Amino acid sequence: MAERRNYIVTYDICDPKRLRRVFKTCRDFGRPLQFSVFECDLTRLEKAQFEEQLRAHIHHDEDQVIFIDLGPSALRGERVITALGQTYEKIDQPCFVV
Repeated sequence: MAERRNYIVTYDICDPKRLRRVFKTCRDFGRPLQFSVFECDLTRLEKAQFEEQLRAHIHHDEDQVIFIDLGPSALRGERVITALGQTYEKIDQPCFVV
């Protein structure tokens, strides 16, 4: 069985059309934490597929997608999220980017 790793994926996309495509791609691979921040639990193959799809949507000289590797999912333990300012609320409903 392939090892799964936990990632925080965040992006800064300059064009609204590309932003919608990147958002939809991220939603296919992970759970939204904020508007442009996702938590993803991926195998090496899933990460490669995810990156390939993102590469097709972004303009490499204008946009940025960052993957933060949090380590093996099996060792993660319980996820604890705290926030300053507005209270963090888990996003269960679908998100829409207009």
